[in-house]
Amino acid sequence: MSNQLWHSTTIIGVRRNGRVAMASDGQVTVGETVIKHTARKLRKLHHDKVIVGFAGASADAFTLFERFEAKLDEHSGNLARAVVELAKDWRTDRVLRRLEAMLGIMDSQSSYIVSGSGDVIEPDDGIVAIGSGGAYALAAARSLLRHTQLPAEKIAREAIEAAAAVCIYTNTEITVETL
Repeated sequence: MSNQLWHSTTIIGVRRNGRVAMASDGQVTVGETVIKHTARKLRKLHHDKVIVGFAGASADAFTLFERFEAKLDEHSGNLARAVVELAKDWRTDRVLRRLEAMLGIMDSQSSYIVSGSGDVIEPDDGIVAIGSGGAYALAAARSLLRHTQLPAEKIAREAIEAAAAVCIYTNTEITVETL
């Protein structure tokens, strides 16, 4: 087990009617073994104005949370600038570029997906979906946004539940953060 990474998966972030909600499952695996069911993969940063979630190697995510928080402080809360600067550092720094994780980042106005290959994606529909169950949660969230009047928090929760029904790396120990 020592050569295997500890992985956490499935984050979804949605917005509706001026509200932002990001949800995560709680599962952490090593290889094909579930070792934790109730991990917290979401954090509020910068005076509780930004929600960040991670999918990927758990220890790497904590390093990225700290780096991103420093970038937010350095750029006075300018989310777009902080995201781009984190992506640059992540891609070029010798230590950071070995980190295996993705971040979903949202504030009241913007949504981003950031990866170590330098990707900074601002989804067209504002929905952030990452992790092994991310595609399933994304499909569910899009459908719920289109065909229901559910609030953002409920849509995020339901999307994780839908992903958990088909993705073996996603469970229903759901955490939700809102803005």
